[in-house]
Amino acid sequence: MHFVLLKQSTLTHYTSHPSYLQYPLVFSLSHFPKTRGDREKRYKREMLSSSSLWFLGFLLSLCVNINGVSALQGYRLVSLEQSNLDGGYLIGYLQAKQSTSKYGPDIPSLRLFVKHETDKRVRVQITDADNQRWEVPYNLLPRNPAPPLTKSPKKTLSPISLSPFAGSELIFSFKPDPFSFSITRKFNNEILFDTSNSDFIFKDQYIQISTKLPKDASLYGLGENTQPSGIKLKPNDPYTIYTTDASAINLNTDLYGSHPVYMDLRNEGGKVFTHGVLLLNSNGMDVFYKGTSLTYKIIGGLLDFYFFSGPDPLDMVDQYTILIGRPAPMPYWALGFHQCRWGYKNLSVVEDVVANYKKANIPLDVIWNDDDHMDAAKDFTLDPINYPRPKLLDFLNQIHSQGMKYIVLIDPGIAVNNSYGVYLRGMQKDVFIKLDGKPYLAQVWPGPLYFPDFLNPNGVSWWVDEISRFHQLVPVDGLWIDMNEASNFCTGKCTIPTNRACPDPKSTTPWVCCLDCKNLTSTRWDDPPYKINASGKTAPLGYNTIATSAEHFNGILEYNAHSLYGFSQAIATHKALLNLDGKRPFILTRSTFVGSGSYGAHWTGDNKGTWENLRYSISTMLNFGIFGMPMVGSDICGFYPAPTEELCNRWIELGAFYPFSRDHANFASPRQELYQWDSVAKSARNALGLRYKLLPYLYTLAYEAHTTGAPVARPVFFTFPGFTPSYGLSTQFTLGSSVLVSPVLEQGSKSVKAMFPPGSWYNLFDMTKVVVSKDASLVTLDAPLNEINVHVYQGTVLPMQRGGTISKEARETPFTLVIAFPYGTDGAESKGRVYIDDDERPEMVLVDGEASYIEFVASVKGKIVTVSSNVQMGGFCLAKGLMIEKMSVLGLQGKAKDLSIEIDGNNSVNTTSVYFDHVGEVQEESEGRRMKGLMVEVGGLELPLGKRFSMSWRMDILG
Repeated sequence: MHFVLLKQSTLTHYTSHPSYLQYPLVFSLSHFPKTRGDREKRYKREMLSSSSLWFLGFLLSLCVNINGVSALQGYRLVSLEQSNLDGGYLIGYLQAKQSTSKYGPDIPSLRLFVKHETDKRVRVQITDADNQRWEVPYNLLPRNPAPPLTKSPKKTLSPISLSPFAGSELIFSFKPDPFSFSITRKFNNEILFDTSNSDFIFKDQYIQISTKLPKDASLYGLGENTQPSGIKLKPNDPYTIYTTDASAINLNTDLYGSHPVYMDLRNEGGKVFTHGVLLLNSNGMDVFYKGTSLTYKIIGGLLDFYFFSGPDPLDMVDQYTILIGRPAPMPYWALGFHQCRWGYKNLSVVEDVVANYKKANIPLDVIWNDDDHMDAAKDFTLDPINYPRPKLLDFLNQIHSQGMKYIVLIDPGIAVNNSYGVYLRGMQKDVFIKLDGKPYLAQVWPGPLYFPDFLNPNGVSWWVDEISRFHQLVPVDGLWIDMNEASNFCTGKCTIPTNRACPDPKSTTPWVCCLDCKNLTSTRWDDPPYKINASGKTAPLGYNTIATSAEHFNGILEYNAHSLYGFSQAIATHKALLNLDGKRPFILTRSTFVGSGSYGAHWTGDNKGTWENLRYSISTMLNFGIFGMPMVGSDICGFYPAPTEELCNRWIELGAFYPFSRDHANFASPRQELYQWDSVAKSARNALGLRYKLLPYLYTLAYEAHTTGAPVARPVFFTFPGFTPSYGLSTQFTLGSSVLVSPVLEQGSKSVKAMFPPGSWYNLFDMTKVVVSKDASLVTLDAPLNEINVHVYQGTVLPMQRGGTISKEARETPFTLVIAFPYGTDGAESKGRVYIDDDERPEMVLVDGEASYIEFVASVKGKIVTVSSNVQMGGFCLAKGLMIEKMSVLGLQGKAKDLSIEIDGNNSVNTTSVYFDHVGEVQEESEGRRMKGLMVEVGGLELPLGKRFSMSWRMDILG
């Protein structure tokens, strides 16, 4: 047996952490290992009574167990060096201690790479020291490369005397034998990740590593899945990560996206710290969360961990999206309401839908087609009978002139059809994924098809060209990429039958496989030694998808790249749309991976029109904010089956506040556009009416998401991390930091029990109503069928406009500033901001003449109220003629008088048209009692949004 000496200086840091106690790994008859508590005393007594018996027992225990882990298993660190290149990093080498045969042989030598890439992020990568292993391609997810592999040392280098590797905020520490590592927060010595006392296994198709966790840690993330217990991860629930076309109605199973990242929030004595952990690996994996531990079991690739220091939730998402890419800039119109249905069988139906929304006075910005517009479900085609191009172009000219938009679906699979130009050009350019040297045959809606390879440069250029050709045929405003997990109605290696039609034109079940197929089990890629819990039933990896032994460009195995398929398609689609006319792209994608948020939006897939699915949608939406994909929502009223009228009322009330708000349904369901029921139309006008007034606020949140990663829709604890009752709250959420949405989620309810973090919360539908919260007590709020509770928090200046039924019109209306102070205050400050730009520009950045950013500050000091603005690049707002017409000031006592206004330093502003309106007393919703506060409106204003202003007035206190 071989031992590596660690000098005492190396141990000093570790021994300061009881849970990471070390002992020098050099042993002799006169030097025995220190242990804890009773074990130490017992060992001492045994040694004193019989040194020879103790020594034999010690050798046996050494061979069997050190700190609960077999000393003969795992890896030992045999060399470690620090390089000063590229800002400094560690390179180490590990040797397997004893190979085991389960799941295949251990990789004998591993390379360790550790680098503090920023002050707030450290990377720990472990891979085969001698052979290049699969990792997420750098051209898909740009990041700093690890140093190239060199020959690993063939003999042990000792002693290893390097001190723990500290950055500005995080510290990497290690144990050499068996090897383990920890990540510690430098500020308070808190251990964030600790792999000691657990098995570390690294085989070609099975990698296992674990971390210990404190039992009171709150974890979030690890998706995509539908979590019935809410946003907070629940110990012992299964978390399998592998992109799968499984309906979102399936609980606790792998769904459309792969996001192996989690957020860890800890509150110790009121001190709250958050950090994040990403395992960047595209292979399938099971993650076992036991409450006090978390174990990864991965079927390939390497270990590439990134640790983010936080310490606040928003800090963590900021740091995460710096690495994976900021969320994509969104067009303004994308924040409007969207209507879709699978089953709009002809253009006249679509025209009728648009007309009925207008007739019902319900906002609508975007009309969608599922595959109904296609010729026989073939991508980039039009049905010449039901969607004749001349009539479709006339329709698009009409809605485009009003400011509305049109989006259609495309699936990745290309129909095998020798009269189909898209297929022929693809074959000519050799762009399809292959199995045994031939294009891999699958089946989806058009029947037999091939899947394009988006890892192939030729495949990307071909796809870009096909989208360009289609855009010339139909000037769509965005694209919806679906079925890109990839979904396949068949499994295995298939051929087109020669004795029957496939698909059968008379079939009423086109999703049933009609190809002749045989299962693939002969390769270790189709039948790996470790079976992840795919589809919640350990299904074969190739079940209803591309065979995992199929190959992409340059021999890349589908086994490795499977979960990247939708991500790579989104990148190619984004490139295509950006090349069309230089406008800001909009892409909706079903399958996602780490970094997908930089290219598009996401909807949560096929859900059900049930009360349970209504509730689940909140957690999934909030998770995607953590994943760096904030433009997200669920099918409003459910994809299938028929929703009840009451459910659809409650769903549009909630869905009006999803970042991405769209009604979508299955062809087999009854029509469920919002005007189909009078009551639902009323709820839609109410909820969407507020959304359209809030569009400048939502668009500002989209700008902040693009520049900082901050989610649009957030868990309550993001704004109130010290408010522990909110850690599992999954029935309410905030838009940004200031607007709280409290939907009704139970059938038959006419009220809702809502939780409010301490402070004053004003009802945005009736601002004379306020909740003054002091603790976590639930507040019962009235919620009649057509109403949802939405509140704004104290300390906020909320920019709103008059609203409208199309965002283009709504954004041209005058502004109102809603200024919320703590109730009854005589000394407080409120802040807000608004970002406005030409949303057709690809980039969402401040450029003079193309964008403006305005910050508002309001304060009350005694009897004096002051409101002012600071303007960056106001020219764009001035050119658009945007004005502030009113301020609604909440929480003050008394009546206002003696107004003065200054604009750009000019204090001779005419105020003769300005008036004060004391709307009425504020009523506390939680108690139903009247309070002395008034809502003060300052109306008749004509303040140019693009010019700096300051205004003040005096409040006479009421007797």
